[in-house]
Amino acid sequence: MIRQATTRDAMIISEIHATCWKSAYKSLLPQDYLDALAYDFWVAPFTTWLSKGDITAQLIYDKEVPVGCVAYCKSREAALSHWGEIVSVYLLPEYWRKGFGKKLMLHAMDDLKNQGFSNIFLWVLEGNERATLFYEKLGFTPSQDQLKMEVSGKQVCDHRYIYSFE
Repeated sequence: MIRQATTRDAMIISEIHATCWKSAYKSLLPQDYLDALAYDFWVAPFTTWLSKGDITAQLIYDKEVPVGCVAYCKSREAALSHWGEIVSVYLLPEYWRKGFGKKLMLHAMDDLKNQGFSNIFLWVLEGNERATLFYEKLGFTPSQDQLKMEVSGKQVCDHRYIYSFE
């Protein structure tokens, strides 16, 4: 089952994000950063985004248990204001490669298409081969755009992947 998240779900969303980060980014981000990452780290941002309608979030369930979340919106970048953006998609690690992520992504992509977006994008952390393969199987292609940042003293880079409905 997939259902739209509300502000009451902010803690669930945050716990899914943190759990996934600690596993998916284990060799990509500094371990001290991941170890210190609090499970409630995203509660305040998601509460704000959801209450203002800045982001739509969908939760996917295995029976009664929330196991993943996708968040998306109109692009947050002024230069791509006519694009849709997948902000995040995370699943609890024990649900990887079981079809839950694909269902979440297709749901979000359909919703963005129905909102009138012809193109969408997302960012992928460099070295995250599992995510790269997943997005490419869904039809996303890498662009030349990069976003460089520092996380706990380590330089990391996100790469933009794009998808066109046309």
